[in-house]
Amino acid sequence: MSDTNSALITRFYQAFQRLDAEAMAACYSDDVVFSDPAFGELRGRDAGDMWRMLTTRAKDFSLTFDQVHADGRTGGAHWVATYLFSQTGNTVVNDIQARFIFRDGRICEHHDSFDLWTWSRQALGFKGLLLGWTPLVRNAVRAQALKGLKAFQSGR
Repeated sequence: MSDTNSALITRFYQAFQRLDAEAMAACYSDDVVFSDPAFGELRGRDAGDMWRMLTTRAKDFSLTFDQVHADGRTGGAHWVATYLFSQTGNTVVNDIQARFIFRDGRICEHHDSFDLWTWSRQALGFKGLLLGWTPLVRNAVRAQALKGLKAFQSGR
């Protein structure tokens, strides 16, 4: 089972490298729980839609991943996404640790962790450097991310 779950993680990130959100979403259970510092917690279709939105809007995107490991229930990976943040035109190199929980051959929980202050310094520039560590900016980033997701979902 650990080989199967490791292969599932690899399939997920290989799809991400190709910007294939449908293949990524197919790795998730219908009731998946996703979380990260930018979007907070997303459930079910919202998690797949987040990947659909991000892959559709990706500019100058590349992704590497390594340290894939899994057992019968849990797993993890390290991945780095490099992309152009469209709101500022700044290049972001986001270094992320992912944790997974598996059920019935699919990912039922996916939790990404990264330093939001590091991200905000890159994405937002000087404003992110000064204020990126504050709850105000963290909440603003999350509100903007969720607003973008809702707009993407309503535009389909």
